[in-house]
Amino acid sequence: MMDSKPFEKPVVVELGRVGKYREIRSTQEAAECLMTVWPLNRGPRHRDALDTCLKVLEGYRSTADARRALVEAAMESDVLVPEERLPEGKLLQGKLPQGKPH
Repeated sequence: MMDSKPFEKPVVVELGRVGKYREIRSTQEAAECLMTVWPLNRGPRHRDALDTCLKVLEGYRSTADARRALVEAAMESDVLVPEERLPEGKLLQGKLPQGKPH
């Protein structure tokens, strides 16, 4: 099984609907999220983030690079949740929700 390449600090995004937070803890989880449930308002930062995550999983880049690229993509798609906005107990953990990208 491939190492998921955990982040030093999770990235929290708001996906699907207002108040539905997701804590992304690893490069593997970031890549899955970028491919499956990321909003449709994608731009060049989304492509860069996915490419960076895949390179990290292949051993060519660092997890810090993947986390930085994910944050930039989340800012571009306006889904990044700043730490000061995080309510306790609202984070979704575990498997990604099934369905189409939003």
